[in-house]
Amino acid sequence: MPRRGETAVVPIDVTSGGRGGGGGGGEDQERPKSERHRSRGPGHHGRHGPNQRGRPPPPPPPVFRPFRRWFPFLVPLFVVANVALFVLTMYVNDCPAHAQATGAAIGGSVGESATAQGCWLAPELGRFAFQSFKENPLVGPSSATLLEMGALETSKVTKDQEGWRLITCIWLHAGVIHILANMLSLVMIGIRLEKEFGFMRIGTLYVISGVGGSLLSSLFMVSNISVGASGALFGLLGSMLSELITNWTIYENKIAALMTLVMIIVINLAVGILPHVDNFAHLGGFTSGFCLGFVLLMRPQFGYINQKNSPLGYPMGVTKRKFKTYQIILFVIAAVVLITGFTVGLVLLFQGFNASEHCSWCHYLSCVPTSKWSCNATNNSCMSSQLGNQLNLTCESTGKTATYVLSNPNNTEAIKNLCVRLCS
Repeated sequence: MPRRGETAVVPIDVTSGGRGGGGGGGEDQERPKSERHRSRGPGHHGRHGPNQRGRPPPPPPPVFRPFRRWFPFLVPLFVVANVALFVLTMYVNDCPAHAQATGAAIGGSVGESATAQGCWLAPELGRFAFQSFKENPLVGPSSATLLEMGALETSKVTKDQEGWRLITCIWLHAGVIHILANMLSLVMIGIRLEKEFGFMRIGTLYVISGVGGSLLSSLFMVSNISVGASGALFGLLGSMLSELITNWTIYENKIAALMTLVMIIVINLAVGILPHVDNFAHLGGFTSGFCLGFVLLMRPQFGYINQKNSPLGYPMGVTKRKFKTYQIILFVIAAVVLITGFTVGLVLLFQGFNASEHCSWCHYLSCVPTSKWSCNATNNSCMSSQLGNQLNLTCESTGKTATYVLSNPNNTEAIKNLCVRLCS
């Protein structure tokens, strides 16, 4: 047995050429040692080559695993739900039936055509016919039907304690044009976000942003009826901006992405200064989504992910934290602002606070009057006086006056429809 550092000598049978009496390879053993090594080629290093004596080769570097990709199903479900509710709203609206009932109430013929009574596409669509363009330029139901289905009106929230309207209004739409624009935006923005962050985060962000938009709208647009998913959509835009900021270190072409996103947001907010657009819902939804992005869409550092996915035995180096310090600071600030804003807003709302009375210029955030349009909201309320079957109506917003002869003076639904028709 040789000692450490010595080489063992094995006797060789020269006659047979075998090792320890074995056969084969005799000619190779008879040649000098140096020749035997050369005959095996330049790549042969013998039993004790460099790979045997040196360190073992390091393991391959870890393969970076991208963030999980989700299958988007919630956003398409949201689209289906919005479309289904719009169809249901048009079914409840039933413009031909209401128009004929109103005509009969003022002494008209019950069989008078719905088109003559102010319904569009009544022969083709039946009870799904739209209100006249004069009453609803977005091609949809009447405001009375929207209120019945759950539209947002501040007085119903504060006086009738119908706080659920803050949620239901984001699933309703005022017309075909309205729902088409919102659903196209939802598909383009929402599916991308759901693929990256999953249905739980994006669903939560969508609903809370929509409620935030409804809350700000109800504080400033006290006399208006509000419906639509615009607040929730602006929440998704706001979350994209905050997600870019909080995950700044993992992006390439950051400045270009930031400028593009800011330009899209500014253009969409600028559209909100047009009449008949509730820009306060946009601003409330955007602010809510911007804060939620810091809370829900924060990504871990790449260094942390690499260490987490490194193979066993690979040198780790300095242990990386999951999140950077600035991400945690933004998380805390955004959470505090979000909770405080919702708490204060809800308290003020149910106390009957009218923010427009305390801010003389805030109405310009939602509509800027020009020579081409007016920002005065259409108020479908009328002053009425009735003597027997004769009804006198005066629209409070336009000052128009009309006199009707009612076949049934107690038909309040017909009187409401007459008021809407007079004010539109």
